[in-house]
Amino acid sequence: MKSRSLVLTALTLAALPAAALAQHVASVRTIHEMARNWLVKSAEQMPVANYPFKPTPAVRSFGEIIGHVANANYMFCSIVKGEPSPQTQDFEKVTDRAALMKGLNDAFAYCDSAYQLADAQANDQVALPFGNMKGSKLWALTFNASHNWEHYGNLVTYFRLKGMVPPSSQQAGM
Repeated sequence: MKSRSLVLTALTLAALPAAALAQHVASVRTIHEMARNWLVKSAEQMPVANYPFKPTPAVRSFGEIIGHVANANYMFCSIVKGEPSPQTQDFEKVTDRAALMKGLNDAFAYCDSAYQLADAQANDQVALPFGNMKGSKLWALTFNASHNWEHYGNLVTYFRLKGMVPPSSQQAGM
């Protein structure tokens, strides 16, 4: 009986890291989905006339941020998926709102499958193409979600400067 108890304890302890990773992947997926929702709503709600808006000349325009987010999502998620990015253009240089919206939505759709990462792959190591940065696939997905939130914060400021309410502050935003 004692050996059976030890075996069950060992199996339980061995399963804990996988269970913890599953919880972490699911948590990061939720953060990704929230950011995706508010970024897409931002792109939809900002009038076309405000897409070129820059609070100062030294920063990206509203439209350039939307394009930058699309580019970054393709980059991060292709690395996590271990495949070449299917991105067909530099969306930060696109000025047409419809093309930016399509690029943003397509990039998020591409990323959605990366956030379905199998628990067994969460600790696989990847390298980002800048700054000699390396970490787990889960780390790269977390970095991507954080990057999306960083730029959503930029867009919130742009909305406020234009006298508009950003999606996350609207009554149904939460």
